Amino acid sequence: MNSKIPFMNPDFMLQNDTAKRLYREHAANMPIIDYHCHLSPKMIAEDHRFSTITELWLGGDHYKWRAMRTNGVDERYITGDASDWEKFEKWAETVSYVMRNPLYHWSHMELRTAFGITDTLNAQSARRIYDICNEKLAGPGMTARGLMEHYNVEVVCTTDDPVDTLEYHKAIGESGFKVKVYPAWRPDKAMAVTDPEAYCAYIATLGKAADVDITSYADLMKALRVRHDFFASQGCRIADHGVSQFPWAECSEAEASALFDKVMSGQMLASDEVIKLQTSILLDLCRMNHEKDWVQQFHFGAMRNVNTRMFRKLGPDTGFDTIGSYNCTEAVARFLDALDRDNCLAKSILYNLNPSDNVWLAAMIGNFQDGSVPGKIQMGSAWWFNDNRFGMEAQLNALSMQSLLSRFVGMLTDSRSFVSYPRHDYFRRIVCTLIGRDIEEGKIPVSELTRIEKMVEDISYYNAKSYFKF
Repeated sequence: MNSKIPFMNPDFMLQNDTAKRLYREHAANMPIIDYHCHLSPKMIAEDHRFSTITELWLGGDHYKWRAMRTNGVDERYITGDASDWEKFEKWAETVSYVMRNPLYHWSHMELRTAFGITDTLNAQSARRIYDICNEKLAGPGMTARGLMEHYNVEVVCTTDDPVDTLEYHKAIGESGFKVKVYPAWRPDKAMAVTDPEAYCAYIATLGKAADVDITSYADLMKALRVRHDFFASQGCRIADHGVSQFPWAECSEAEASALFDKVMSGQMLASDEVIKLQTSILLDLCRMNHEKDWVQQFHFGAMRNVNTRMFRKLGPDTGFDTIGSYNCTEAVARFLDALDRDNCLAKSILYNLNPSDNVWLAAMIGNFQDGSVPGKIQMGSAWWFNDNRFGMEAQLNALSMQSLLSRFVGMLTDSRSFVSYPRHDYFRRIVCTLIGRDIEEGKIPVSELTRIEKMVEDISYYNAKSYFKF
């Protein structure tokens, strides 16, 4: 069978002539602002050199791990003690079975853009590709920093707990590295009140980091503010909050204090008490964000660690999370309204994991735009399980119908890998195809071409640069 269109040719994902021109002239060469990722600041500070393609590609990538397990690969070749070659070989065998999964495109885009390899990865090509990649990884420019520069990355924001010392961010800043690497404040553990034992241990660590003896809710807020101020001093301008079900319940200061005392005494909170305390903590954190003019991000809808056996064996973030089905509409509305009523609603980006939430969330953000900032409240890019062609198109279409696509701050990697940047390219190609299709079908006037070209550039780069003040 002869393919009419060669696999991953220069026009990959660009389905019309207008899209091809928009992409090549206005999207392809834009710098990358990766405002949410999970890269290791230590690796960047030390300009880590990867020993093998397995370390670079498979270390910590639970997307690939899930695919390998589904393909019947034993855990030894995924997170176990198999050699790097054996793990890579099992992944290469799996690649032939992931067609139509975004991993198939991403893997080949990464091989092409990082290593110049245009061959298809499979069981037959595995050894040759493995050896070529490892040889190139030993050469110049193939370190953590070198890869970031190779992909024209301008800004990266990592994901950091309030107790982090940020020593590596400081070292990066003092090194003269041209890519700006900023911390992002992720205080989820300060809200993890469902496990009293683990929570008390974390609060002790937080107190030590802030030099505050935390014995009350007021002390908790004092300690968090100390660390919030410290993060700001290190260039932080983004907060990130991960919640499964968006919390909302009225909770007075006295109630919050009593509930905090209860969990700190080792008692389990009832489900309604958990929501109350989490609402209070998150509202107070959001007020801090507003005071500093930070952008705050909310990731909601994930059901985490659903496989108890594997969680006990491997811990979190190992590929055993899924899409939750939660009705968060009212909670989001009430939460944002509470901040807006007090005039302390910061610029906010909301990411839904369940695609069935696309339309209502796209509509919701319009309720809290106040004219002070273009696109002040954003619908986040297609996240995690939606981070694929169909998920991106669904998110872009919902945003277009209910809000202003022109003001969208665009793509991010949400990745732990230094070769995930082709996801930005993937996204840009999809955007150009959607817009190009509308032009060629007469749905957008060609007379507005200058505005359209600027729109593509804005979504690819300039909106994020302005919104985050980079």
